Amino acid sequence: MSQIENGFDAYLRRWSLIPDGAPILTHSSRLLPVRRGGEALMLKLSHAEEERFGGLLLEWWGGEGAVRVVDHHDDALLMERATGPISLADMARRGEDDAASRILCAVAARLHAPRATLPPALIPLETWFRSLFAAAPGQGGLLAEAAATARSLLAEPREVGVLHGDLHHENVLDAGSRGFLAIDPKRLRGERGFDFANIFCNPDAAVALAPGRLARQASLIAAEAGLERRRLLQWILAYSGLSAAWHDEDGSDPKLALAVVERARAELRN
Repeated sequence: MSQIENGFDAYLRRWSLIPDGAPILTHSSRLLPVRRGGEALMLKLSHAEEERFGGLLLEWWGGEGAVRVVDHHDDALLMERATGPISLADMARRGEDDAASRILCAVAARLHAPRATLPPALIPLETWFRSLFAAAPGQGGLLAEAAATARSLLAEPREVGVLHGDLHHENVLDAGSRGFLAIDPKRLRGERGFDFANIFCNPDAAVALAPGRLARQASLIAAEAGLERRRLLQWILAYSGLSAAWHDEDGSDPKLALAVVERARAELRN
């Protein structure tokens, strides 16, 4: 597929970019690795509102804990490209799960640091849970328990601020001398603890569902992030229920997410 067919050509000319790899297609964006003056960058064209607002949040972070925005125009975003060799997912798979989680917590701390202003058009965290709240009455069981837990947490939020919204092993990349940096934020506002819940559904089923993994990582992440362990477990239960509801909506398999719900519930009852 040519650059023109992918819609990149106008921006290659606009920003004097040279393609540096094959296009990457996702459900909401098209990306192209590029270079300018020797600098490794990523050109991203989004056709989803969520992705466009995510670019505004990256810009607001100013390269602190997240990739730096170099330029933007309409639906196009030109940003720093993390090219370091370390993969947090691979670390977790080869027995370095604790180290990967510590890196995720360190990145989260940078993203959550107080700032003088707020970015535009943040989504309240309770709005994010509407799929779970819609699905729970008909499904009952685990989803109903997850929904009830989410409602309880959302009713009395703690440490409210700007959230990444999708923090996990594949969304935090090695940027070499710049350290590890986040990509693909979802522009949420809510309780800080929510941002750590998706770590427990990742990087894959083999890691996430390994015996004792959830309990061990809950203790580690609570300590690293300064969170109450029980409340973190509640966020894990609520988030994994939401993830299962999303899987049901798009016709994919909710098995992993539901298994995490079960493990979080069991740990809360210990």
